[in-house]
Amino acid sequence: MKKIGILHGKESSFPEAFVARINDKNIKGVQAEPVLVDELMQGTPTPYAVMIDRISQDVPFYRAYLKNAALNGTAVLNNPFWWSADEKFFNNCLSTKVGLPVPKTVLLPSKEMPPDTTGQSFRNMKYPLDWEKMIDYLGGFPLYMKPHSGGGWKNVYKVHNFDEFFTAYHETGSLVMLLQEAIDFDAYFRCYCLGGKYVRIMDYEPRNPHHLRYVADFNHVTKAQRAQMHELVLLINSALGYDFNTIEFAIRDGVPYAIDFCNPAPDADINSVGEANFEWVVESAANMAIEKALTHQQGGNNLTWGTFVQNAVGGVMPSMPPAVPVKSSGKASKAKK
Repeated sequence: MKKIGILHGKESSFPEAFVARINDKNIKGVQAEPVLVDELMQGTPTPYAVMIDRISQDVPFYRAYLKNAALNGTAVLNNPFWWSADEKFFNNCLSTKVGLPVPKTVLLPSKEMPPDTTGQSFRNMKYPLDWEKMIDYLGGFPLYMKPHSGGGWKNVYKVHNFDEFFTAYHETGSLVMLLQEAIDFDAYFRCYCLGGKYVRIMDYEPRNPHHLRYVADFNHVTKAQRAQMHELVLLINSALGYDFNTIEFAIRDGVPYAIDFCNPAPDADINSVGEANFEWVVESAANMAIEKALTHQQGGNNLTWGTFVQNAVGGVMPSMPPAVPVKSSGKASKAKK
């Protein structure tokens, strides 16, 4: 029997529907259930061929549990080793190498020194930094500032001048932050990508209250532009190697800029994504998990590794495709992530 488990926290609608959908398909030799985490002895396998991870970003014990499970052959979705290593600034850097349009971005050191560090720990860092140089590179204010690692729309600031920037920066404490070009968009989309092939492009309005963000309809965006986003979703997920992810695009002057594309536990609750999107993600996730279970190799390496890691192991750096023509309007952004 190939068991599929889902590891989750407070969310209910997606995990329950996911388990029910797989079992309703009645695939011979495949069964789904919520993961039961029992006593964990080093190097011992779990009973699961496949596990969907929806919570380990918040529970370090679960992250270690999943790494041990993967070591013993479980196909953990998403790869816990890569998820542990990945962060948003690297995502942007990688995007510049694979031809995905992204806002100009700089990385800021934490305003406060991390625990157990002193000024000597930063003796290699230039001080003071040339703030005006960075602001000029980004195209001037307004700008967005957000954590380089994290999500959930936490600690996100829109700053319109140096006073607002330094006030916000002082509030960030020991967080490492991104400072990002503002994209003045006329359409916005959130795109699921599952299993490296299942893609759903969803009209999304980030300026609406949370429960109304999927109530949007950007009819002026053409089929060709939507097809371009479809290809870009596959491109970046292939490079990153995520089995379950969302990409967010802000459209400016017809160019889709990837605003946020490190969401390995994206929202899938029926109350926020809506019934149609919920039905799609449950069905696609069930099909993906079943495919993983049926191709599972007992005790083998069943993780998904992106092309960046695969090429790095093979000594090959990502190649730069032809540049995508991008216009910069220099206007204020409405995107918050």
